[in-house]
Amino acid sequence: MAGSINAYLFAPLLLLALANGQTRGDEALLKEGGEIYRNRCAACHGNAGEGVAKHYRKPLVGTATIAELSELISETMPEDEPDACSGRDAVAVATYIHGAFYSKPAQLPRRRLARLTGPQLRQSLADLYGRFAGTAPYSDKHGLRAEYFDGSNLRRDNRKIERIDKVVEFDFKDKGPGEGIKATEFSIQWAGGLKIDVTGRYEVIIRSTCAFVCYLGSYDREFINNYVQSGDKTEFRRSLVLTAGRVYPLKIRFQQRKRKTKQPPARFSLSWIPPFGTEQVIPSRNLLAENVPATFALQAKLPPDDRSYGYERGIAVDRLWDDSTTVAAIEFAQIAADELWPRFRQGQPGGAGEKRAALREFLAQVVGTAFRGPLDDTMRKLYVDDPVDATEDDAGAIRRSLLVSLKSPRFLYPLLDAHRSSSQRGANRLALTLHDSLPVDPWLIQQAATGKLETENGLRSAAQRMVSDYRTRGKTREMLYAWLDLDHIGQIEKDEDLLPGFDAALVSDLRASLDGQLDEIVWSPASDYRQLMRADWAYTNERLHRFLGPAWKPASAGNGMRRSVSAPRERVGLIVHPYLMSGLAYRDSTSPIHRGVFVLRHMLGRTLRPPQEAFTPLSPNLHPKLTTRERISLQTSPKNCQKCHARINAIGFTLENFDAAGRFRVKEKGREIDPGGEYTARNGQRIRLKGPESLAEYLAGSDDAHRAFVERVFEHFVKQPAAAYGASTLDILIASFRENDFNIRRLLVEIAVVAAGTAKKKTDKKA
Repeated sequence: MAGSINAYLFAPLLLLALANGQTRGDEALLKEGGEIYRNRCAACHGNAGEGVAKHYRKPLVGTATIAELSELISETMPEDEPDACSGRDAVAVATYIHGAFYSKPAQLPRRRLARLTGPQLRQSLADLYGRFAGTAPYSDKHGLRAEYFDGSNLRRDNRKIERIDKVVEFDFKDKGPGEGIKATEFSIQWAGGLKIDVTGRYEVIIRSTCAFVCYLGSYDREFINNYVQSGDKTEFRRSLVLTAGRVYPLKIRFQQRKRKTKQPPARFSLSWIPPFGTEQVIPSRNLLAENVPATFALQAKLPPDDRSYGYERGIAVDRLWDDSTTVAAIEFAQIAADELWPRFRQGQPGGAGEKRAALREFLAQVVGTAFRGPLDDTMRKLYVDDPVDATEDDAGAIRRSLLVSLKSPRFLYPLLDAHRSSSQRGANRLALTLHDSLPVDPWLIQQAATGKLETENGLRSAAQRMVSDYRTRGKTREMLYAWLDLDHIGQIEKDEDLLPGFDAALVSDLRASLDGQLDEIVWSPASDYRQLMRADWAYTNERLHRFLGPAWKPASAGNGMRRSVSAPRERVGLIVHPYLMSGLAYRDSTSPIHRGVFVLRHMLGRTLRPPQEAFTPLSPNLHPKLTTRERISLQTSPKNCQKCHARINAIGFTLENFDAAGRFRVKEKGREIDPGGEYTARNGQRIRLKGPESLAEYLAGSDDAHRAFVERVFEHFVKQPAAAYGASTLDILIASFRENDFNIRRLLVEIAVVAAGTAKKKTDKKA
């Protein structure tokens, strides 16, 4: 069996390797390598490089060159006899492995049928609700609309002040909110939207000395009610899961009542604890002073999706996932019965027959939207008519219909739409790629119905319209977090004696600073990827300025996060942002190894072999006179370590100008820091790096970095490997990225066109 498999692999691989100039030898060398692999390597790595459970579970894929593979094999393989394969044998087997498993032709995967991921399920249900309520349009009007009334009645003739409050944090003391308003009796209404950037659990905190009611998710959906005050309680908390890229209606009615006894000063503040953050007044950037349609936030707990390939994939189908989708379907069905059905019924005839006919039409619209296209007679009978006929109660019929519909593969497996028109499939792919959702926007539905999405030009035009949507922005933020590997940074803590002032509040500010810079660069007109590496400014505030030094001084007066002064020596893009630098460090010292691994894997897209043995860093106290560079060089000096650490350290040392808290420095232990390093690119070119500036500049213009970024974006948005859409797909996208001046938004459009273009039947002659 092993011989037949290798014979099957060998002939085409020989031709491919020779044609691509990858053998650096002749046909005999490649054949020799195949024979060595079959006899000495396949037992551990598998006949097709797929990995063997008892030895190496991971497949043989990577980015190492033939020369790097040869050296690694010569020094370390086989592990029980590392000298048994060296010299010409090592070169031969490296040549075979590179051609068989590392080369592009060898890695062409297929697109896999996948279920909805957790984020896709949340977004799809929110948009299914939005099919009847609408979705929030983009707005840059931040804050909440505020109306101040004299007295307890919110009547127009009592309104004295109208304005936009950037944040909601007020202490009116005994003076009242303004002219013409009695301090002893007044009312305020704040209204607008709450914009969410990251999916997760948020704890909303309201502190008030007066009566109030807070509505969230809908302007008539109560969230916290203190209209009837009880005792001396002034703090109110409630947490819930909110979804990235959504805007939730937010309304607060506040009332200072006239009392016979002495009144307490009127105070009110609206705060939250976001994921990864600490308590803060909800910032202006997350408040919108617009009327926002009601929406739905799924609260059901969903299991994590598979991330073994570096991006979320909906491939695990087990009892836990099945149970969670059932809970999600029941949760949505309940809110559909409570809120969507009454809204649909408004203004329609009230007779019993008309009511049941309206119920069938309502369910047909919900199910048709969930199934991403119109229902045929068979589907309408199964998912609408049968549940309605079986249940006299409207709410019961809705729950029955939506449970069976939202558990159907037609909803849970979005690519099961071959029966749809090519234009409808194009709309489905665009919505799934850019919004993690299904088509609900009337414009997109109309484009699909009229066949406008059967051509590349039609798809591109639609994608350009969709790319600035809040849902795309939320998905982009999550992609950038994955690219920067923020999930693995976790909670950042430092030695309080060595780094006083580095606390949870500072870390929260650092993350807000990073978020602000990401948004500014990505959503600017240029949307230039290179500025992620070159920007000599950051977002800052007074706390960051005090801790990080003069380079973090705000360039303008004001409150909250704002741009810093320019500091080209201390700041060269995101790569040296203190949030990253402190996260990629120990409590009391820097970690060139963590930083080097991060740059190689995430910025440059290179694979690294896991260490053969557990690694415990040497304590700085063990060699108190050594610099970090000297200490790391000493610990990783053994020959078996240098195979990987020669690459890792050479990158990590370039960032040594930034201490464990991310502050810039030029000396360590009273000695000048040596930030020199190097990098060997995929093409074999060796690049000398003089420090963080040259590293950042290389990342801005490097072919390896461009490839890593484009591939990361594609995989995050499409949930499939780029090569599954054709061997040249990634190369074409990279070329387009460069031609469009590295515009990230244009890249998102082109990726969406590739993903949606698989649904086409016609070719646009103008394209």
